[in-house]
Amino acid sequence: MRSGSQVTVGQIEQARAVVAVATVQNRYSLNDRGSADVLEYCTHHGIGFIPWAPVDAGEPARTGGPVDRIATTHHAAPSQVARAWLPTRSQIVRPIPGTSKVAHLEENLAAATLRLSDAESDELTAAA
Repeated sequence: MRSGSQVTVGQIEQARAVVAVATVQNRYSLNDRGSADVLEYCTHHGIGFIPWAPVDAGEPARTGGPVDRIATTHHAAPSQVARAWLPTRSQIVRPIPGTSKVAHLEENLAAATLRLSDAESDELTAAA
């Protein structure tokens, strides 16, 4: 697939007719849920889902917005909250945020331990 393309449910079904599909990698974040149908399909069929651009929080991260408020509550960065929200969508989500800086790597690792409450997750889900 060319860069920026998204895998569709139909393409996964075509591939599964020939091979076992272990994971799918599509753009998915608080700010971009265009692959929600693919995430749902992967969840139902036990296929891992690896979101790219996973910490894009968009409008919900504005000052005073839900990401900002929740980040303040948890003493975390907004990107950590955006990353922590992803596994609340499905247990098969495995975000791999990229970075070229050690500080961002450390921030990403710390985000893996951030646990959002159900109310926080619901608020973020409803925000975008």
